[in-house]
Amino acid sequence: ILGLVSALTVWVTQAEGKSSRLLHVVSFKFKETASKEQIKEVENAFRALKGKIPEIVTLEWGLNVSPEKLDKGFTHCWVLSFKSDKDRDAYLAHPDHKKFGVSLGPVLGDVFVFDFWSKE
Repeated sequence: ILGLVSALTVWVTQAEGKSSRLLHVVSFKFKETASKEQIKEVENAFRALKGKIPEIVTLEWGLNVSPEKLDKGFTHCWVLSFKSDKDRDAYLAHPDHKKFGVSLGPVLGDVFVFDFWSKE
């Protein structure tokens, strides 16, 4: 049923002449013991997923620069886009994504994930 709902959402959106993307937002808070080199390895490994997992349409990332001081210690944000729930699910189950997740163990303090369909 979820696949049908996703397909209908994409179809209706396209029929209305609008484009909608499934956005997958991931924020990282690193352990205080994580070195700059370890964090750089995480950045490079996450970026590399775009070339390894064909379902990823776009991958953008950056460091928090907000002056509001509401980041709760999260320093890195990644925004990936997908054409469908099915593509996002394929990314989540992909062996390279799983391997990346395991590699985070020694350095990751916390993670926040939020998925949504973009709207105008």
